[in-house]
Order: sequence, then C-alpha cells, then structure tokens
Amino acid sequence: MSSTRAHVAVVGAVIVRDGFVLAAKRGEQKAQAGLWEFPGGKIEAGETPDAALRREIREELRCGIVVGERIETTTYAYENVTVALTTYFCTLDGGEPEATEHAELRWVAASGLDELEWAPADIPTVTQLRAAMA
Repeated sequence: MSSTRAHVAVVGAVIVRDGFVLAAKRGEQKAQAGLWEFPGGKIEAGETPDAALRREIREELRCGIVVGERIETTTYAYENVTVALTTYFCTLDGGEPEATEHAELRWVAASGLDELEWAPADIPTVTQLRAAMA
C-alpha cells in the first residue's frame, strides 16, 4: 500500500461587503465538519484559479462574484491530503449567497473573525484579514 499523499490545489473566496466577510461553516458530512472556511474548492484540470473560484461559488452559493487581489497561499497537510489554498478578495456580482453545501453562512466583521473556529488552512488568511481590515 502506497503512502503517497494527494496534493490538491484549491481556491477560497474572501467575499467582502460593507466591511464584513462571508464565513461558511462546513457541513457535518464533510471533512473538517463544523469548522469555518472561506467558500471555494478544487481547481479542475485546465481551469485558471479565477475561473475555478467563480465556478465553485456559483455551485456552492448560487451567486456570482468578481475575483480580485490574491491574499494568501497556504499549504496545509491534513491527515490524508495536502492542500494548497490560495485565497482572493471577492465581491458579489449577482445574487445573494445561499447555504447549499454549508451548515451556515455568516457575515463577520474583521474584529470578530477570531471568534470562529477556522479550518487550519484558512487561518493564515484570517490573520491577514485582521491586519488589512483593522
């Protein structure tokens, strides 16, 4: 049996509106269940990070976004997979986010980000946001 760890490139949307950031709580059926994250997902073969992020947000939240500046790229080794997460500032562009895959969505002030229990790969972005939005 091989112990080769899967490596996955993923993107996350830091959707900002009126000084608040959209946080998404992972559903109970997911790995890292109950932890908070920035919504997004895997980059498929042949996709740019920008296109992947727009597709994932349409699928997960049923709304459109405009992808802006890159915030952070973090590599985190979970139990069975190593994730390279790149987060981007985003704004809404059509529609209101709906929780179709997440247990909860919450608009959070930068000062309140530390009150949520974040998935490990998302924590460096939270740290950057606290500094950038303070």
